[in-house]
This record gives sequence, C-alpha cells and structure tokens, in this order.
Amino acid sequence: MNLRQALQRAREEKRSAFIPFVIAGDPNMATSEEIIARLERAGADLLELGVPFSDPVADGVTVQRAAERSLSAGTTLKGVLDLVKRLRARSVTMPICLFSYVNPVFKMGYENFIKAAKAAGANGALLVDLPPEAAETYCSLARKNDFETVFLTSPTTSEQRLRLIDACSTGFVYYVSREGVTGAQETLPQQLSDKLAALRQNLSNPLAVGFGISTPEHVKQLSGRVDGIVVGSALVKLIEENPANAPNAIAEKVRVLKG
Repeated sequence: MNLRQALQRAREEKRSAFIPFVIAGDPNMATSEEIIARLERAGADLLELGVPFSDPVADGVTVQRAAERSLSAGTTLKGVLDLVKRLRARSVTMPICLFSYVNPVFKMGYENFIKAAKAAGANGALLVDLPPEAAETYCSLARKNDFETVFLTSPTTSEQRLRLIDACSTGFVYYVSREGVTGAQETLPQQLSDKLAALRQNLSNPLAVGFGISTPEHVKQLSGRVDGIVVGSALVKLIEENPANAPNAIAEKVRVLKG
C-alpha cells in the first residue's frame, strides 16, 4: 500500500488516517527505529519521517531541537534511508513519507535520492521548501520511478496555485492549518473544518492536515473531515521529555490521541 492508497482507504472507511511525524535519529537511531515500530503497532496508518536539517525554517522550536539532537547524534540522509531499510526488514509495512528540506536531496541528486529512497522502502517525499513552480524536474523523475510526491498548501494559497499543487502531487496534498511554523496549539483555527471540506471537494488528491494538531479533541474535531491527520510536535516533545522511555510514551500518546 502506498501513501495515496492509505488515505483513500481511510476516506472509504469514513475516518481520517492517523499520521505521526517524528525526526529520524531523535534521540538516536536505535531508539528512533523502536519508536517507529511502536507507532505502527499503536495504530498509525502511515508515517511522516523527518530528515534532520540544520536550518528548518518551517519548524517551530520543538522540531528544531529534535533536528539538532539528531544531527548531533550523527544522522545523515543516507542514515535515514538505512533506517527505512531496517524498518522494512523488521516488517514495518505502513507507508512512509520522507519530510525533508531540499538542500540534502539536491546535494545527493534528485534521481539518486528518488532511486535510493524507493529502494530503501520509502513511498514518497515532501520537500518542504521546493515550490511546485520549480519542481518540474523532481516531479518528472519521481513519476518515472513511481515515487510519490507531496506538496503543501496553506490558508493563503491562491486558487491558481492550489491547482498547480494538486497537479504536482501524486501522494496527497498537505494542508498547513495555520500561518507560521509547526508547534502545538490549544485551539484550532475557526472555520478550519469548513475550509477542509471545501478543499477536499476540489482536489483530485487525498487531503491531509497538520501543524498545531496536538490533542484528542483536535483529532476528534477533524476526524472524518479530512483524509489524514498529522500530529508532530506533540509527539516530538515526548521524545525530548522522555528519551529513555520514548517508544512506550509515544505509543501510549497515539492511543490517547486516536481515542
């Protein structure tokens, strides 16, 4: 099953796929591997796996600190792909979407990255700072290699640009629920559910929402109104607070969030 199929299945079942986000290698590779295995057993439908980057401009302080911890532990893009390969070897079957900034991917080479990620067992990637207007080469290579693409849309995206984002995406479209960077928030933006319903009707791709979703109430509010719900900072914070017990803490958090 790939990214698109996982979200389509959730829609058919009249629910939202649960999509956890964690940074690979946080707090270290061995623990990260166990965290991800536990996430699947706790009920994650697919995984958004962050590649640590030194200047994560779209991320709030919680995810920034996680990237710093991972980089300090020696994590590289190649190491992240090796992690995916080990996860597949231990029968982790949920689809995996890599979340990266474009710099390390560009340095590896688009085609080299796509082929290596596909061979490792990743299903697709979201390159957060690669705009669709500049993604023709990357998207062409991804389609050629059956590697799914994901692009971001936001509350300020124009209708014209939304059509381009939809056309460039083959996995799903990721809606950023608010302006600004990632991070937990107490309440979701007003009219978010209505906005998602309108988007869902007009996109050819499945739709996932993230940024700021952190409580069971948030998940319940959005459940069934969107094809996928991404929870990131709330989980990453648990790793920071409980590095020795992170796999257990995160698995329990997912159960609580899903209700």
